[in-house]
Amino acid sequence: MSETAPPVARSPIAASAATVVDGWEVSARAATGASTLSDETPLAKVLVRAPFDGASREALGVRFGRTLRTDVGTGEVLLVGSAPGEWLALGAPGTATALQAALEERLAGTGEFTSVLDLTHGRALLRLQGPAATTVLAGVCAIDFADGVTPDGSALRTSVAAVVTDVVRDDRGGTQRSGAAAPEANGGVRSYLLHCERSSGQYLWDALLDAGAPSAVEVTGFRGSSS
Repeated sequence: MSETAPPVARSPIAASAATVVDGWEVSARAATGASTLSDETPLAKVLVRAPFDGASREALGVRFGRTLRTDVGTGEVLLVGSAPGEWLALGAPGTATALQAALEERLAGTGEFTSVLDLTHGRALLRLQGPAATTVLAGVCAIDFADGVTPDGSALRTSVAAVVTDVVRDDRGGTQRSGAAAPEANGGVRSYLLHCERSSGQYLWDALLDAGAPSAVEVTGFRGSSS
């Protein structure tokens, strides 16, 4: 009797030249240009809701509008203060259950009412990266993405191409993550994560590709949480 193939999870974003990575169907493309758009939906996504300025915030270690890379016992995660009283934890594919349990354990002693939900399959997550990223975002969003206004490590919720989106600046590489200096000055690459409802994922993807066409933004494959 032949073995049953394991189930494959699929992002809302259609993958051309598809391959399977960590149980998810993703694009196998490898961009050669400097500015890229990748589908990061396979990352574990866990939402925390708790009082915005209490013991839970102290336990998580990050305030509204900022991010923190840390290890909660499941490997490195990116904790995002995405709204007052709301945090998003992003981890490696396949770790959502463990990440949810680790966050529940961390918050158990706060004495506050909290909720911890696995949103992995219910949301879409994109990464827009490279020198053209701010130009692309300026075409679909009214926020000022200058280094002095939204530096590396900042997070906000806004409208991107008319879609409610969490925008997280998460520069790759370089020697520092703070201050107003452009990432290129420290050997880094400008990078933004865009998180939205699953039903809007394909639309947002297409809108960013359209806005990025004049800047030669290319589709590339899944990068993962620490690339």
